[in-house]
Amino acid sequence: MSPFRAAEAVAALLLAALLAFLAGCGSRLPERAFETRPTATPSGGEPLRVGIITSATSPVGGEAFTGPRDGARAYFDALNARGGLDGRRIEVETCDDGGSGVGDNACVHRLLDERRVFALVATTALDYAGAPLVARAGVPDIGGQPLTPAYDTYPHLYGIYGSSAPRTGGKPGWDGTLYGGTEVYRWFEKEKGARTAAVVSYNQAASTAYARLIADGLRAEGYRVVDEQVDFALPNFRAVAADLRDRRVDVLFDAMDTHGNVRLCEAMETLGVRVAAKVTNVQNWSSTVPRDYARAPGCRNALWVTGASRNYEDTGHPAVREFRAAMGRRPLSQWQLEGWAAAMWFTDAARSCLAGGGLTRACVEEFVNRPEPYTARGLLLPVRFEHLERPPATRDTCLSVARWVDGRGWVSQGEMTRNCASVPQLGYRP
Repeated sequence: MSPFRAAEAVAALLLAALLAFLAGCGSRLPERAFETRPTATPSGGEPLRVGIITSATSPVGGEAFTGPRDGARAYFDALNARGGLDGRRIEVETCDDGGSGVGDNACVHRLLDERRVFALVATTALDYAGAPLVARAGVPDIGGQPLTPAYDTYPHLYGIYGSSAPRTGGKPGWDGTLYGGTEVYRWFEKEKGARTAAVVSYNQAASTAYARLIADGLRAEGYRVVDEQVDFALPNFRAVAADLRDRRVDVLFDAMDTHGNVRLCEAMETLGVRVAAKVTNVQNWSSTVPRDYARAPGCRNALWVTGASRNYEDTGHPAVREFRAAMGRRPLSQWQLEGWAAAMWFTDAARSCLAGGGLTRACVEEFVNRPEPYTARGLLLPVRFEHLERPPATRDTCLSVARWVDGRGWVSQGEMTRNCASVPQLGYRP
C-alpha cells in the first residue's frame, strides 16, 4: 500500500479493535449475513459473479464499514444498466461477516465455495481472518480497504492504495514491519505554518500505540508535540481543551473514535478553544459532519481531512460527477467513492481480458500487477503493486486534502496530484 495510507490503515485497525473489544465481539454470523442481489441472465451470456465482504453489523456500529460496499454496488448497478460487461451482467453477492473472524471465514467459504464468485471487490473487514483462504484459492481480491495487514501479507489481495511489500503470505510487510510516510505533517507545516501539534488518545494500548506513531511522524518533521491522554471510561475532555489553549496548539491529531472526537470538539467549543486545523482521516470524510458536530460549529469549521482519493465534492471532475449521479440523493462519503473506484478497477481489468485472450483470474491479476499505475479515471492517486525486497527509506508521495466549510461541505485544498513531497518512511509493527 502507499506509505501514507499504511499509517491511516493501522489507525482504523487499532481503533476498530479497541471498540470491538470493549463492545464484546461476538463469534456468530449475523442473521442477515448473506444478501444476494436480484439477478437476471442477459442475452450476452451467463452473469459474472463477484463478491463483497463487509463488516456491516460489527460491534463498531452500523454503517461504519458499509461505504465501500455501497459505492461498489452503485458502480455495478450503473454498469448493468448500460448493458453490463460486454453484454454480461455483473451479479453481486454480498456477505456481512459481523466483524468477527469466525464470520469472515464463513463469508469466504460461502462466496468462494458455494456461490463460486469469480473475484472479490471492495472488501471491508474488521477481522479479515479469511484472507489466507482467499489467497490459497487464487481468487483476486481487488480494491479492498486495508483495515488489517492482510493486503501487505498475502498474494492475490490488492488493496485500494497499492503495496510495495513482498506479500509472500508470511509476515506482513518486511519481516513484520510496515512503513508510513510523513507527508501529512509536512503539508500542514508548509501550507499552514503549523509547528506545535497535539495528539489526543485514550489510555488504552491500541489507542496509545497509534498516537505514538503519529507523534513519531510529527517529531520527524520538526514539530513540538503535545501528548494528551484521557481515560476511556471517564474522559475529561474539558481539561484537554484547556491545555490545548494554554499550550498554543496549531494543529490537532487524535487516536480516538468519532464519539470521542465529537466530545472533544464540544469541550473546545465550550472553552472557546480554536486551532488552525483538527485533522481527521478518510473514514470520517462524509456528509454527516453537520449532524455529528452540530453542537461544535467552531471546531467543525476547523476540520481537515487527508487521503489518497479525489474529494467526492469535486463536481468539476467528470468521474466524480458520474459517481454522484449514480449515488442519487443518498448521503455521501469518501469510502463510497473508493468502493466505486474498486469496482471500476475490476471492470477495467475484466474488460481488458475480454478484449484479449479471454477472461481468466490470471489475466485480471496481470492487469492489476502491470507497471503502469491505476487511477480510476483520476479518482485515485496512482496505485501500483511492487515487490520490493527492502522498504524504501524515502518516497515521493502525494495526498488529497480537504477542509470542512459550512454551507459548502468538504472543500479541496489544491490538486491532489500536485500536493506531493519526498518524505522519510517510518517503520511500525501492526
